[in-house]
Amino acid sequence: MKSILNPLMSLMTGGPTLPSGVHAPDVGAGSAPGIASRAAATEISDIALRDKDLPFIGTEETFSTRELMALNNRLFLEKTGLAEIGPRRIAAMDEAGINVQILSAHTPGVQNVPGQEGIDFAYRLNKMLVDGPMAAYPGRFQAFATLPLLDPEASADELERAVRDDGFVGCLTNGIIGKKFLDHPDFEPVLARAEALDVPIYLHPGLPPDEVFQVYYSNMRPEYQREYQDQVLSISAYGWHQETVTQCLRMVTSGVFDRFPKLQVIVGHMGEGLPFFYKRIVEKMGEVTEDTLEKPFEQYFQDNFWFTTSAFFQDELLALLLKYISADRVMFATDYPFANTKEGTDWFRAVDLPRETKEKIAFRNAEKLFGIKV
Repeated sequence: MKSILNPLMSLMTGGPTLPSGVHAPDVGAGSAPGIASRAAATEISDIALRDKDLPFIGTEETFSTRELMALNNRLFLEKTGLAEIGPRRIAAMDEAGINVQILSAHTPGVQNVPGQEGIDFAYRLNKMLVDGPMAAYPGRFQAFATLPLLDPEASADELERAVRDDGFVGCLTNGIIGKKFLDHPDFEPVLARAEALDVPIYLHPGLPPDEVFQVYYSNMRPEYQREYQDQVLSISAYGWHQETVTQCLRMVTSGVFDRFPKLQVIVGHMGEGLPFFYKRIVEKMGEVTEDTLEKPFEQYFQDNFWFTTSAFFQDELLALLLKYISADRVMFATDYPFANTKEGTDWFRAVDLPRETKEKIAFRNAEKLFGIKV
């Protein structure tokens, strides 16, 4: 089994490093992260063998439809298997040992579709999941609601309908909505409803606005300017990860979590780069927000944020995330079908962490947050 060796594993010996006055949830005696610095291949194999029965909930797993791909000019994405939510997807889950996938619509969903068209489109996508794969494969699929976010009141109502009537576990947004981030006052109906329903919002990246693309990312060589290749720098290679971190920091600095203290937000892709900048961010922002926020800046990341491993199957990144964030707030995800599901579960089974900690990340934290069982 292929294993990624970890130059940063020595960071893991002490558990989350938090400044005085900042508290992470208690992870229990003996469960502090402890990825070994240079585990031998035989030791890695032994760990994987020990954890071969580990169940998984995949918390960022994507779908689309021909209608949605046509809306977003992404018909070529059919080749990825996005629109297949049946036997092929189930077979991939079974091969990897994924018990449950939490489905979400491919970015940008319908969040930039205005008026009644967006409202109706979101409803169709949500009902398609309920009447289709969730009915055909009971217990194997859960879902985040797709919302017509240009209409925040309608979005709040659709979120409540999807949660109460169809058992959805939250909602997912995709980057900038029009030209506004989620901390804009216009979206407070959605934030308030999510808090009242006790369901999380998954902050997935999205495409940058045209103006941002032109200023930051429009210098690609001509041979790359076809299909979506000229956008890669602005999205999955770099840009949208940084933008998601920006959105997280804006939510904290604008006081979103002081107004909605129980609101929970999920961030994918091993924190979208936040762990790398974490110490500097909380040090600098802690100084300038000390008199304006109700809590220390870093405390919001322990109280209001969750993080997933989607598509980033690297020991050193998990180590860095767990250096600052409690294992009680990290969840497994593969980013199917953009990442190989079995590669993801094989990687995590071989990670050198206590079994108790791995169970939390693999499925127990998701069970707790979403109120589901594997």
